[in-house]
Amino acid sequence: MNKRPLGSTGFSISPLVFGGNVFGWTIDEKTSFSVIDAFLDSGFDAIDTADVYSLWAPGNKGGESETIIGNWLKANPGRRDDFKLFTKVGADLGVPGHKGLSKKWIERAVEDSLRRLNTDYIDLYFSHWPDPETPYEETLEAYQTLLKAGKIRAIGASNLDAAQLADSLAAAKQRGLPAYQVLQPEYNLYDRWSFEGPLCDLCVENNIGVVTYYSLASGFLAGKYRTKDDLAQSKRGEGIAKYLTPRGERIVDALRAVADQQQATPAEVALAWLIGRRGVTAPIASATSVAQVESFAKAAALTLSAEEFAALERASAE
Repeated sequence: MNKRPLGSTGFSISPLVFGGNVFGWTIDEKTSFSVIDAFLDSGFDAIDTADVYSLWAPGNKGGESETIIGNWLKANPGRRDDFKLFTKVGADLGVPGHKGLSKKWIERAVEDSLRRLNTDYIDLYFSHWPDPETPYEETLEAYQTLLKAGKIRAIGASNLDAAQLADSLAAAKQRGLPAYQVLQPEYNLYDRWSFEGPLCDLCVENNIGVVTYYSLASGFLAGKYRTKDDLAQSKRGEGIAKYLTPRGERIVDALRAVADQQQATPAEVALAWLIGRRGVTAPIASATSVAQVESFAKAAALTLSAEEFAALERASAE
């Protein structure tokens, strides 16, 4: 499988990253192990998670996804170097003081993540959300310490807009601190405009890798949700309702048409569209079964024609 450089990290990764938010939420540990096995056996080599996954599920307290990955590593000694491991810090964990991007919290949170993940290092550590209460300099100084200690190997940010990312880069340059090397934005065929334009341009100009989340719009772009009655098919149904618009219907119809031409599925086409977008290194996508992982391999191998890209562009126009 062809690999792509991930910004200035020095890493090269396959063109699709596994989204580990499903671990301990929509799939249990046993199924998670099977999915991880299938993902790596298919030639992919990057898994994304966060300390907060999956706090929102009934009975969870956060850290479930990292714990499952750590248990997989424990059950598969010697395989840590088979993939790049991404995790995040900064989301509200529901405990006073356990949120944000202060140096004090980052130094505590990284140890918690390393313990749950059963590893000595994190390949890519993301600031999960902007923290208006903490200067960029303080956050980047904390990451500098962790980089020097070998506990993390690269840094990224999620959910920054163009102005915030530019400010963080300026702060790093001014103080001689490490700068964000990867961005994780929300981006898909439906949700385009927060990334396309100034933010994408900034990433390209500064050699910042981009791994997109909600790459399938919470599963809507798979094409199986056409009415409100369909939402009951998934635990993520509530988050999909917002896509049931005339524009959403146009996009799904266009995906179906291209999928028919390519002998593929709408989800595979939606991922192939992202893989082919300017500035994007790899989309993040989740799977709850081995069959879905097999579909990822088809998406990574799919090449859309100029006419197919144009058809999807027309359908997704505002």
